[in-house]
Parts: sequence; structure tokens; C-alpha cells
Amino acid sequence: MSFLDHLEELRWHLIRSTLAVVIVAVLAFIFKSFIFDVLIFGPSKPHFATYRLFCNVSRSLGMDSFCFQEMPFSIQSRTMSGQFSAHMWTSIYAGIIIAFPYILYEFWKFISPGLKEKERKTSRGFILIASLLFFLGVLFGYYIITPLSINFLGSYQVSEEVINQFDLDSYISLVRTSVLASGIIFELPIIIYILTKIGLLTPEILKKYRKFALIIVLTVSAIITPPDVASQIIVAIPILILYEVSIYISKIVIRNQKKEQKNVA
Repeated sequence: MSFLDHLEELRWHLIRSTLAVVIVAVLAFIFKSFIFDVLIFGPSKPHFATYRLFCNVSRSLGMDSFCFQEMPFSIQSRTMSGQFSAHMWTSIYAGIIIAFPYILYEFWKFISPGLKEKERKTSRGFILIASLLFFLGVLFGYYIITPLSINFLGSYQVSEEVINQFDLDSYISLVRTSVLASGIIFELPIIIYILTKIGLLTPEILKKYRKFALIIVLTVSAIITPPDVASQIIVAIPILILYEVSIYISKIVIRNQKKEQKNVA
């Protein structure tokens, strides 16, 4: 295919991906009550599953953390188009998240003709694994990072004279950032696999810079979670596990490449 033919092919893949996002976004727009009342505002309610779990755990340890009857803040919209704008953008982001496997499928269809037969076979589970990791990250962000952040920031006060009344856009932004950031972070094994495949990373490099990776992980955990040690550890542990899994994946890729080189020789 010529360069222009490749561009034309890419254009149709992008059109189909965009169409999938739009269709899901329209459905999310229609089911407004479920998206907002159940999903978006779920972590702002005392009976949210994470709070109940943490409350039971803390009580078993003789404490009383995350056990409350109401949240010490309210959410408001202070602009004329605030609620409609939040409705539109939330629907679009919901479309992107839910249609993620199909977007990956279109991306795979575009690049797969340029791969060798062996590469296509070994990468056959790419869409399934990448989608699974992404949704695991989304769930982790929604059920762990989001409630931890909301509980801390929602109850934090510099003075009793200041009442927490958060803008709708600010609240949704926190939920969206926590969910999407976690989804992307959980793609680390896939990213390491690709970088190892093209020769930019090796298991030795990953082991050598493990200490620096630990510092980066703790820094990221400090940024996306409240500034308390317990929350940072809760977030850091799965990321560190993903890093160790990535090292193992990198080893497998290098081992397979060496076997292929021996077979060719």
C-alpha cells in the first residue's frame, strides 16, 4: 500500500473508533440517573462499598475510621451551563472507557498487517489482556483512589469558618482523573512488553532501575492520593506488583527472541 492508502486506512479505523465512542456516549447520556446518581456520586455517599469495608476493617482493629453517617461537604453547580456541560463531557468519557476494547481492536487491525505471522500469533491475546488490565485499573481507581481522595479532601478544613461546597466540575474531575490515571497505569505490563519487543528495554535495565521505579511509584501515589501513609501504601502496592510482573514479561520476550535467533541460525 502507498502512504496515502495507509492514511486512508487509518482514517477509517479512526472513524469507526469515534463512532463506537459516540454510540456508547449517547447511551450514557440517556441513562443519566445511573451514570451520575449511582456511579459518579456513589463515592460521595457514606454507604459506598469501600467505606463500609474500611469501616469494618478499622473496627476490627479497634479504630473507627471511615465510619460516618454523612459527608461533610455538598456539591453545587455555579454556572448556567455547568450541569449540562458535565452531562455531555461525562457521557463522552464514559464512551471512551467502555469502548476501549473496540478502540484497541481497531488499532490492532491497523498494525497487524505489518506484522509477521509469528508476531501475530504471539500477540493474539493483546486486546483481551490490555482491556482486562485497563478495566482492573479503572475499578481500582474508582473503588480505592477515588473514595480515599474524596474522604480526605471532603473532610479537610483549614478553619471551621470555611465550609466545603465543591463545584460539580471539580468533583467530577477528581473522579475522572483517578479512574483514567489508574487505567493507564495498569497498562504498564503491555507498555513494557512493547518496549522490550522493539529493543528499548531489557530485564536487566528494569532490575537496575528498580530503586528509581520505587521512588517514582511512591511519588505518583503521593500525587494521586491523600497525603497519608496508609493511602499511599494501598496505591503503591499494586503498581509495584505490576512492575515486578513487567520484569517477568520482559524476561519471557527476551527468552523467546533468543530461541528464534537460535532456530534461524
